[in-house]
Amino acid sequence: MAEKIVRNTDKKDTAPKKAVEPEKQPAAKKKPQTVITPNKPTGGSTIGLRIGAVVLWLLAIVCEVFAIMALLEYFYPPINMTLFLIIAIVLDMVFAILAAQLWKKANHIKPMSEKRGKFLFYLWNELGVIMACICFIPLIVLLLKNDKLDKKTKLIATIVAVVALLITGVASADFNPISAEQKEEAEHQITGNVYWTQFGHKYHLKWNGDPDAEQVEVDCPHIRNSNSVYKGTVTEAIESGRTAICSYCAAHAADWGIDLDLAALNVEDRDASETPDVPVINTTAAPAN
Repeated sequence: MAEKIVRNTDKKDTAPKKAVEPEKQPAAKKKPQTVITPNKPTGGSTIGLRIGAVVLWLLAIVCEVFAIMALLEYFYPPINMTLFLIIAIVLDMVFAILAAQLWKKANHIKPMSEKRGKFLFYLWNELGVIMACICFIPLIVLLLKNDKLDKKTKLIATIVAVVALLITGVASADFNPISAEQKEEAEHQITGNVYWTQFGHKYHLKWNGDPDAEQVEVDCPHIRNSNSVYKGTVTEAIESGRTAICSYCAAHAADWGIDLDLAALNVEDRDASETPDVPVINTTAAPAN
């Protein structure tokens, strides 16, 4: 911390002035971290989200059907065929991605129980990927088999469709699905606040940047340098898409006085000593107004 200089203006200095040495520039301060409080949990209602997802998937399929009908010459587009196909594919991708985000949001609010079977659990959580295949693969196959299109249009449309399929598939996949049992266990075991970042995929237990939280000697290093950190209950974290606990926090939970049943949370149980401690870095927190 830079030394604070206090000037005394009560007494007039009559002594001859000495040459003033150039003042040293203070070291650049670290940007204060902001604590963001998310919206409250939705209360478990997912009907609107699932209806919205289905409607958007139907719109994506409609775009695909129009593209296929144009290729089969059921109608002739009012614009250039290449441009028409690109527009249809892009709209198809946008609708499919938005639908998948709504579906994943609904799954995080009200997850499926694993008791219904692993295969059904997988299909339910990865429905976005399945729909991405339905929205693009028939069109790609038809493009590859179409001999009436000129080579340039066929090549461009096929490349755009394949890229759109890959982007939609990755954006639609739920890489950390959570079951109803795991969410219930997390809510039961973790009663205090947890933390997560805007682009992170996991929630964390301890962060010394929160002035209202208990300060620990070693906090989680994965969010220590983030400018903005979200704070809320584990329910809010899961509904925000952070369905898994940070592995570092899971390993050090016992050191922080938090007793977790890692097996119930579907986390590998390992000794905290396997994860090396990271030196403590002082951080300045600025609570959100």
